[in-house]
Amino acid sequence: MRAIGVNEFGGPEVLEALDVPEGEPGPGEARVKLDYAGINFIDVYMRTGAYNKSDTYKTPLPMVLGMEGAGTVDAVGEGADFKRGERVAYCIHRGSYAEKAVVPAWKLVPVPDDVPLDVATALQLQGCTAHYLSHSAYPLNDGDACLLHAGAGGVGQILIQLAKVRGAKVIATVGSPEKADIAKARGADHTILYREVDFHDEVMAITGGAGVNVVFDSVGRDTIERSIKCLAKRGLVVNYGGSSGLVEAVSPLALAEAGSVFFTRPHLADYMRDAGEIRSRTDDLFGLYRAGRLEVTIDRVLPLAAAAEAHRIIESRQTRGKLLLEIG
Repeated sequence: MRAIGVNEFGGPEVLEALDVPEGEPGPGEARVKLDYAGINFIDVYMRTGAYNKSDTYKTPLPMVLGMEGAGTVDAVGEGADFKRGERVAYCIHRGSYAEKAVVPAWKLVPVPDDVPLDVATALQLQGCTAHYLSHSAYPLNDGDACLLHAGAGGVGQILIQLAKVRGAKVIATVGSPEKADIAKARGADHTILYREVDFHDEVMAITGGAGVNVVFDSVGRDTIERSIKCLAKRGLVVNYGGSSGLVEAVSPLALAEAGSVFFTRPHLADYMRDAGEIRSRTDDLFGLYRAGRLEVTIDRVLPLAAAAEAHRIIESRQTRGKLLLEIG
């Protein structure tokens, strides 16, 4: 079958077409004929080898990229509770840049008939990330104030909406007036053009010097020090990505001097530990979408063969929502 992967670490140019076996599902597995694969920064980290030392996301070569997808079940292994033709989606399993993928059945979620498969894909890695950030890593409550970076991105747009559902005040940083309009349309109470002003100064002005309860930081190296300083006393920074580069270290003394604050760098996989936890998140997300309380923006859809171009787009921060590959 057709697939896109790498034989060496490097830039987008190392992505190449591969001809790989489609694989047969073993016990507890199902094979999915994919309609869509999602593009995410984790794919970039794997392509470059940044995660090669990670026990959670170790990346042996050669490998097919892609950590999420959606389609229909076309083969079922013993003990897998799915049927051929059933619409499913999944994330945190590598190999979705391909026509088919064999996936552990416990990671698959049924997709309701009234949820399009492109939307279902967008609500996997990005949707579940936004969900665990706002519901588990820091369970937002009515009246909490949060700061999030990249408010017009795929995770950012969903996270804004989930934060508002939970009653929080949302401050979002964005890179342009156009992106500010997108974040505001999703419900952000305040937007900050980080290229024009210091976002720390703006956060303190907005909060009257009190700071925010939590910062959701996906940018990493360029923002983390100021993100910490934006916190209220005993607040929390959740660093869940590194679009500007991965954070190598945080000074314990800096946390103390910022107001006895906390820092965490989680993996989504630790918040998707079993089928029950996965389905509780996706059921919530699908339910909000079906009720008209969650809007999902598909930025663009590219063919599988254009995976390298998709990587260039996401690395240049040009996205205004979810970036997908269409398989077919």
